[in-house]
Amino acid sequence: MAYPTFPRLPHPNIDRNHFRKEQPQPQDIISFQEARTKLPVPVIPDFPEWEEMYWRAWEIAWRHLRHPRPGSGFVASFIDSAFNENTFMWDSAFMSQFGIYGRRAFDFLGTLENFYSRQHDDGYICREINMTDGHDFFHPFDPNGTGPNVLAWAEWRAFRHTKDEERLSRVFWPLLALHDWFRAHRTWPSGLYWASGLSSGMDNQPRAAASRFHHCHLTWVDANMQAALNCGILAQIAQLLEEPSLAEMLNQERSFLHREINARMWNDDTDFYHDLDTSGKPTSLKTIGAYWGLLDKDLVPPDRLESFIRQLRDQKTFNRPHRIPSIAAESEGYDSETGNYWCGGVWSPTNYMVLKGLRNANQNRLAHQIVMNHLQTVATVFRHTDTFWENYAPEGAMPGDPAKPDFVGWTGVSAITMLLEDVIGISVDWPLRRVTWDRRLDANGSYGVRNFPLGPDGVLDILGDGQAIEIVTDTPFNLTVRHEESTIQTSVPAGASTVAL
Repeated sequence: MAYPTFPRLPHPNIDRNHFRKEQPQPQDIISFQEARTKLPVPVIPDFPEWEEMYWRAWEIAWRHLRHPRPGSGFVASFIDSAFNENTFMWDSAFMSQFGIYGRRAFDFLGTLENFYSRQHDDGYICREINMTDGHDFFHPFDPNGTGPNVLAWAEWRAFRHTKDEERLSRVFWPLLALHDWFRAHRTWPSGLYWASGLSSGMDNQPRAAASRFHHCHLTWVDANMQAALNCGILAQIAQLLEEPSLAEMLNQERSFLHREINARMWNDDTDFYHDLDTSGKPTSLKTIGAYWGLLDKDLVPPDRLESFIRQLRDQKTFNRPHRIPSIAAESEGYDSETGNYWCGGVWSPTNYMVLKGLRNANQNRLAHQIVMNHLQTVATVFRHTDTFWENYAPEGAMPGDPAKPDFVGWTGVSAITMLLEDVIGISVDWPLRRVTWDRRLDANGSYGVRNFPLGPDGVLDILGDGQAIEIVTDTPFNLTVRHEESTIQTSVPAGASTVAL
């Protein structure tokens, strides 16, 4: 799309974005049959249909792997978003969350590198880029032109799996320039952020009249929580890179956002965080986007945490037959039949965001209850339709409407990532060389995972029943097991070992 151009001051660190200067470096795309030997193998005998969904999701994902086209400006092979001829920033951040587990067969993080390669001089990155010619779908100052700003979160999660400090040193500079662009061009004089339906990623949520395409002069709760999360992550990376002045600047903005979000966006009457209207008062809509606040451990004060999370248990709000609708059932505009896209539809990315937030808040039991409900519903729809959908209805086991089929795409997060992390319960923090197994699955006999990627190049088999855990690994690590009411911590050497429960 052609649009008028005018001089824009370059970001002072734009030359440190080396992706803009790189030549394409496509990687081999091996067959799915070969890839299967390098992917994790879930072992859940009581849920064979979920195992089938897992492998089908990977198979569909493999059909969406692409090489950079000549002249596109893309620098890496990638997975497309399974939506149209463009690649999407929002979708790609979440697809990387299952891509983490396929890294021994394909480097899915190349998908994010293509966005960095198309960064403008002033730090702007378009949220939707044509895969053939690399052209932006939006111009920079279109309210819908970029966002949500969650790329740093996606990179940080990848780092916690691999401890790839060299990658952090490369991605920090484009991420910082993008953050600075948001701060310069997506804030009100108050310093708080705005978005639109499209740039928030939740297109038609009834935030205000015409908010699908415009900010409507609202202050958007999810945009501010994402900005605070972004500040915290970038500050940690800056510390690792020995950039203390940048870390201080980012932490100052994070503290400001925490203070203003809690002073202005919380409503004591609803026990919820809301957008602010044009007069600065909280609106009535309860959007799932408010739960981005749980991903930053310091944002929600302890005296508000319980009541805020309680909404996820309340049948009047977010505890519907299929959890979790994208707006509360009591909110005006909720569509109980199909979810009408983001007017109540259930989406893999936002469900995943809430699950990670709940685990961040030590709400592991609730997270497990929600994921079991969600995967059971997805499995029922899979049984009837033989595929995955872009979104699902909130009141029954059916696809949403509208919703694209064969959507892997970000629905792979449900079939792959949630299965490994939230059903089986395995999580990794490799900078601490730690594996945590939160064992909550009510299973007969042994369950777990084989061929699980561990750190930069290790592999792990870990299976257990109610009596013991059997482990085979080529890489030593520290293991934490949460089992029933007890917690066990032990060091695991390379080789085969047994941990009694």
